[in-house]
Amino acid sequence: MLIRCEIVSQDRLVFEGDADMVVVPGTEGEMGILPNHIPLLATLALGTIKVRNGDAEEVFAVTGGIVEVQPDIVTILADAAEHVDEIDIERAEAARQRAIDFLEKGPSPDASTYLKMQAALSRSNLRLELANRRRKHGQRARPPGMGS
Repeated sequence: MLIRCEIVSQDRLVFEGDADMVVVPGTEGEMGILPNHIPLLATLALGTIKVRNGDAEEVFAVTGGIVEVQPDIVTILADAAEHVDEIDIERAEAARQRAIDFLEKGPSPDASTYLKMQAALSRSNLRLELANRRRKHGQRARPPGMGS
């Protein structure tokens, strides 16, 4: 038995496919979702989404959002999400360095900007960790985007 999974960001359908299990980073911890799961609505934290189908695993970076679970479908409405193979390492490294440079100056009089730069650093670190792990292990199940 499989469960349908849809990952939608603000500007596109990131993934649509079937899964044996979907793992999401909830704000209260990681959640594993199997077919016939009870209905659930939860908030997502910055982290990794894993969509498993047999031996294949699709991995996505997510910056937060909402997950809605029904017995036959998982719908993820992400603030931003991207497949690990879509991560631009150079761009992520540049964003990380900009955030570090800003944060090393110390707390900003503009607390909002300081918090945004802390969030940018966390996002960049996640993206780099996932991309480097993928590159190190050389794993690639299928092209990003649409599943089966």
